[in-house]
Amino acid sequence: MRMPRGGRLFLATCLGSLFVLVLYFQSITKPEPGVKTGSRPGKIRRSPLQALYNGDQQLDLLAAQRSLQGRRELLEQACLSHTRKRQVLSSEDLKHLIVDDQHSLIYCYVPKVACTNWKRVLMVLTSDGRYTDPLSIPANEAHVPGNLRTLSEFSVPEINKRLRSYLKFIFVREPFERLVSAYRNKFTRSYNTAFHKRYGTKIIRRHRPDPEPEALEKGDDVSFREFVQYLVDPRTQREEPFNEHWERVHSLCHPCLIHYDVVGKYETLEPDSQAVLRLAGVEGILQFPTSGKSTRTDGNMAARFFKHISPFYQRKLFNTYKMDFLLFNYSTPEYLRTR
Repeated sequence: MRMPRGGRLFLATCLGSLFVLVLYFQSITKPEPGVKTGSRPGKIRRSPLQALYNGDQQLDLLAAQRSLQGRRELLEQACLSHTRKRQVLSSEDLKHLIVDDQHSLIYCYVPKVACTNWKRVLMVLTSDGRYTDPLSIPANEAHVPGNLRTLSEFSVPEINKRLRSYLKFIFVREPFERLVSAYRNKFTRSYNTAFHKRYGTKIIRRHRPDPEPEALEKGDDVSFREFVQYLVDPRTQREEPFNEHWERVHSLCHPCLIHYDVVGKYETLEPDSQAVLRLAGVEGILQFPTSGKSTRTDGNMAARFFKHISPFYQRKLFNTYKMDFLLFNYSTPEYLRTR
């Protein structure tokens, strides 16, 4: 299997103290040479990128590769059809890209798409034996800044090198299921007082007629309808970017500017995750944690939440998240009433 045409490469210019990354196309015929393993000094192993594009003798991996290749091709076609390529990325745009130098991996994390477990896995992979079981790592520790390195921390030449030679992967989810999951987690759980204060009070102040003083103070009873009104209110994004938990995937990970080798999906999380671990050469050492949640947000649950949203606001919300539907090949939900 060969590398796709249009492999991307970043060059850098310097404007004052800010590095700007300029994207252009370069024809790449093969991944860079293999790297030495940490477990067997002197032994050369294929990088994950080589394992993906050069193929493997295992039939089950070949089947997974074909599925992943199909998603990459669909994403590239959608980018060509629906976006105007923005030619610059700043270091700020790379803060969601986590780097594992030991296994030549770059992962763009998307909140509410199993990112806690993926961060746990990467903490195990980069810990030099300090961690062995992902589920032994507390969820809050997985999100502590500094526990994992991001691409934004490197110099421009180092960024270029990693983007060319590392396996870059992302996991995505049906946009409205992800949105409902974010609402449930951040606004209906009593322990998320920081979100209630930071966002709930603002949402209630703007979108609830005659709110009670207690609601204005605590912000802990935001309805889904009020949350939707907040998201489509033009003032919201004028004042500040969306919080990462409800920001669009294309704004977090820039999939039309950064060439992702693997596009995993939440709907097929376990096999897609195992495919990535197999490409990284650690499948026999590490298992991706399985979800034990009994109330996971799915399409049926999302439909119940949207039932009480007017067609006007459904249409505005769909337009807000439309690019994620298009880029990642998600159909318009059947429950949506946009007319």
